[in-house]
Amino acid sequence: MSTDQPGRRLDTPRQRRGPSFNLDSDIVGVYSERVARFLGTGRYLAIQTVVVIVWIALNLFAVSLRWDPYPFILLNLAFSTQAAYAAPLILLAQNRQENRDRIALDEDRMRAAQTKADTEFLARELAAVRLAVGDTVSRDYLRKELDDLIDELSERLGGNRADAPDDDTDSGHRHRR
Repeated sequence: MSTDQPGRRLDTPRQRRGPSFNLDSDIVGVYSERVARFLGTGRYLAIQTVVVIVWIALNLFAVSLRWDPYPFILLNLAFSTQAAYAAPLILLAQNRQENRDRIALDEDRMRAAQTKADTEFLARELAAVRLAVGDTVSRDYLRKELDDLIDELSERLGGNRADAPDDDTDSGHRHRR
């Protein structure tokens, strides 16, 4: 350590002296998009056309107000300055829009993949339900089987009563087929 700066360590960076200029890139991007949108409107073109016509008219016809004579060098300088600022602003706005489009595309892809997975799951579930329904007994089939059982029971009961012995010890406990 030097004697000039007691307590200063070599492993820590120096503090910046002077004003720091911190600029939030999102704020710059938002304002640049606003300017770029305005530059692309018909309103801006109309305002610019009126300003140019007034500029040229005043410099041609108002002899006492000629601040920019005929080759209109100052007007060309203004247009060059405007173009120098407009082009980067438009590029910045396009880059931000490209980033938003990329994020939206990624979200759309994830949403499509989730929808596809949900659709495949529902298709599998529907197939399982169809298989389960195919194995179940239909109402008509069950009704026919029950009617057949009732007919068979009534035949047996009717036939057994004629042949049945008088004591009830054996009836209903043994069935022969």
